[in-house]
Amino acid sequence: MKAREKPAALLSADVEALGLKGRIVWAEGTPSPEPGPGLGTEPAYILIHGIGVSHRYLARLHAVLAADAPTYSLDLPGFAGTPKPDRQLSVEDYGAFIAAALASRGIDSYVLVGHSMGVQFTIEAALHAPERARQLVLMGPVVDSRHKNVGRQSLALVLDGLLRESPSSNWIVISDYFRCGPRWYLSQLPVMMKYPTEKRLASINVPVLVLRGSRDNVAGPDWSLRLSRAVSQGRLVEIPGVGHVAQHMRPKAVADAIRSFVAATTPRR
Repeated sequence: MKAREKPAALLSADVEALGLKGRIVWAEGTPSPEPGPGLGTEPAYILIHGIGVSHRYLARLHAVLAADAPTYSLDLPGFAGTPKPDRQLSVEDYGAFIAAALASRGIDSYVLVGHSMGVQFTIEAALHAPERARQLVLMGPVVDSRHKNVGRQSLALVLDGLLRESPSSNWIVISDYFRCGPRWYLSQLPVMMKYPTEKRLASINVPVLVLRGSRDNVAGPDWSLRLSRAVSQGRLVEIPGVGHVAQHMRPKAVADAIRSFVAATTPRR
């Protein structure tokens, strides 16, 4: 039996843009995102986490994608132990930070992959720098129209953790919540709840993949289908048998869906 290959170690560096500080993460073997000239013409995958968490619950997906293409994850300001901003940030603020941070590191062509509230950040990053975003992947998008208040949204997340997720994914998420801290989490929660995901997505002019676990009650099937139809080049893919954190539970299946989508929607030269 062939031994399983050990994933490449992840490296990281602080990144600052627009007066905000975050962190960029990449795997050994991926070009180092140093400030200066561009890293090349091949689009990179950019992984964006959701509220309260970090790159860690995206690490399995990161490893699979990085085996074939440049892949970078971001830890956004205020999360994952990064410095807390001195004011509440809007989704638009985060989108501008993502675009500016990537530009500062010479990453000027990319596929944005966001999860949960990271979907919102991803949409705004693409709207802020439309000439750089080639495709968007929206995993487990929030906020489902069935959960338009904090109570319903919180219940959906708690039930997902109890009934759908693994101990390892729950440990990553809960420990990241502690690193984020209640003050910053609660400052961003109303921002997430009031963001008009469907309306803002309709302004996107590049191919969009909406991806959900088939057992994800946070991003339900009707809501996800509606988002995929909000753009002219939208698609919906479901990963069987998993919940909201599909990229941790089924990283290869999620990566295969993303790569197939990118290959099918990249213009031939």
